[in-house]
Amino acid sequence: MATSKTTIAVLLGSTAFAVFSLVSGAPYLEARLPGGLPIGNVLAALGLCSLAGAAVALSPRGSVVRGFSWVSLALAIAWLPVSIALAGNLELTFGGGRGTLWITVTLATAFAGVACLGWALAWSLWKAVSSSGAS
Repeated sequence: MATSKTTIAVLLGSTAFAVFSLVSGAPYLEARLPGGLPIGNVLAALGLCSLAGAAVALSPRGSVVRGFSWVSLALAIAWLPVSIALAGNLELTFGGGRGTLWITVTLATAFAGVACLGWALAWSLWKAVSSSGAS
């Protein structure tokens, strides 16, 4: 595996920090970056990207799971700009049916990252078990 365990740990730690912050409703989430973008929105995007990035890092080069993981990462990178475009504002305040579409896009992006990470972890475990049994 070319990617270090430290890189994977940092990516998964970033995901955990983002999820914990968002679920707990940390007060710093509403702070604004220059330009008005709330830190919470950036942190949500970081969580999605680091989740998908961990899946890419765990996947073997040239494998099907790595291809899907790259697609998952592309979806995660596109999540914030697509969300802003759907909302029409940086706060991601939705009106009408766009909110439902945004929830669908968000859940699909998160599911893709979790599924690819699970697939990559399963592959890694299978490889470790099969190589230890062969020795």
